[in-house]
Amino acid sequence: MIVEVLQDWKKYCTDENFVGIGSTRKVFRSGDYVVKVNLHEMGYLQSLNEQQIYDYMKSEGLGYIFAQVYFVNEEVCIQAYYDALPMFDHLTFDVKEREGFWKFPNQYEECMEILDKKFDSFDIKDSSNYGINEKNELVFIDYGMSKELYNEQWIPAVERGEVPHIEFHECIICGIKKEIRTYGEADHDMRCLECGKE
Repeated sequence: MIVEVLQDWKKYCTDENFVGIGSTRKVFRSGDYVVKVNLHEMGYLQSLNEQQIYDYMKSEGLGYIFAQVYFVNEEVCIQAYYDALPMFDHLTFDVKEREGFWKFPNQYEECMEILDKKFDSFDIKDSSNYGINEKNELVFIDYGMSKELYNEQWIPAVERGEVPHIEFHECIICGIKKEIRTYGEADHDMRCLECGKE
């Protein structure tokens, strides 16, 4: 199946297979895999970081805490699929500050220290970066943003309106307060993803 996904990944990029969207990548599901399509060159850099991190963690016996990266190029990243953590009141949250049905895997704190000290990882406690395995244990599914990439490329791109910043607003269509993607200070389109704004 992975060969089929690699050879013809575009056919899986449909509304029916849509999983989620970040500021630099859009994600679609194909069975046990996800196709992360780069929306910005930073998406490619994040995927390269994920490949490097996964390979290292696997060599250290910690690969089970990370969604496996199978393939990366300038267009896409093919990765293992895990169900994402649900939001609370339409918001993401710090996994260390909220209790839920999930469990922290063995050696989680060791991974956090490696991510921080060796890979300079950014925002690794946010729930949007986690999935759940069959044991209800947390698995990193989005772990390629470094502090350097965030500060030197992501923030300037947000300020230029090239990539979205996530803000908490009431959607003008559905009326629910939730996370809304905004593109620079001049963007006043306060629709949520579900109501049509990407």
